[in-house]
Amino acid sequence: MTDGRRPPKPPGAIAPLATLPIFFKLAGRRVLVAGGTAPAVWKAELLAAAGAAVDVVAAEPCAEMEALCDALPARLTLHRRAFAPADLAGAALAIGAFEGDEGEAFRAAAQAAGVPVNVIDVPPLCDFQFGTIVARSPLVIGISTDGAAPVFGQALRARIEALLPAETGAWAVAAKAWREPLQALKLGFAARRRFWELFADMALEGGDRAPREADRLRCMAAAEATEAAGAGRILLVGAGPGPTEEVTLGAVRALQSADVVLHEAGVAPAVLGLGRREARRIPAPAEPDATLDAVLALAAEGRTVAWVGPGDPETCGAWAGRAAGLARRGTAPETVRGLRCAACPAGCAALPAGCAAL
Repeated sequence: MTDGRRPPKPPGAIAPLATLPIFFKLAGRRVLVAGGTAPAVWKAELLAAAGAAVDVVAAEPCAEMEALCDALPARLTLHRRAFAPADLAGAALAIGAFEGDEGEAFRAAAQAAGVPVNVIDVPPLCDFQFGTIVARSPLVIGISTDGAAPVFGQALRARIEALLPAETGAWAVAAKAWREPLQALKLGFAARRRFWELFADMALEGGDRAPREADRLRCMAAAEATEAAGAGRILLVGAGPGPTEEVTLGAVRALQSADVVLHEAGVAPAVLGLGRREARRIPAPAEPDATLDAVLALAAEGRTVAWVGPGDPETCGAWAGRAAGLARRGTAPETVRGLRCAACPAGCAALPAGCAAL
């Protein structure tokens, strides 16, 4: 453990990324947009919306660029002349609307000045990309296909926007306001995580309304109850059998909340990948008693432990045996519904011999 509370991140758990998704703070910083073409207009407006002071340098700006600069004079300044390398001085980012040799010269000048550069619609000349954005500020979601399929990215954005009502942004605002009072209580890691887990559930379920003080108090009460209990949570999670996409939503949410994922043999690697990257993944010991010992020891450290296996913990005999074993040791686990196994009418996930053993 790195700080006495959080489990260590497993090495090599992050798959290769085509690009690094980052969120760049631009409030009050100067950004250069060189060129006044129509494609540059959206970039300039987006940068201004992020709080940047945008200098637009264009000898012949299009009508849309002129209208934008006229509409937002406090954030965009139009310079009617050709670009010069000196324009890069003090810029946080540089965006160029050039083609051919002009684009290569602009990139070279930006690199010489140490300024990250984007040459619009010329990926080989770009240090960064804009991608597709879902805006529920301060909640902002960026989508990138690494330039391979922009229309696909736009389709994904439409799907996500349909899932996130306009009030979702208000929940993100509330998260900022509620964080300081929560920190003032100096609760342990498990209690604070419980606060934010409940907050996330409420935000996703009630995103069509603004958050209320009663919501904050409910989250706070859950956090304080977790702190008073002095132990973590044990979640019995049914995850399969069947394709990963058939795992229940409840199972996905449980995996996302877990600090430790203890998994039965046969659980698909893709299912385990649904958990948080930093969560520890531990194979369940072969002996049932050893598994119970491991789960209880982790919970005693304040961890949220997802004990994952196929089947439905609410109907499966094998899961009932595990829950009973925990109950005999004074712990009541939470159960998360899963999919029934076709091999067992009762919904048991394990092989018949494994069920009998429990």
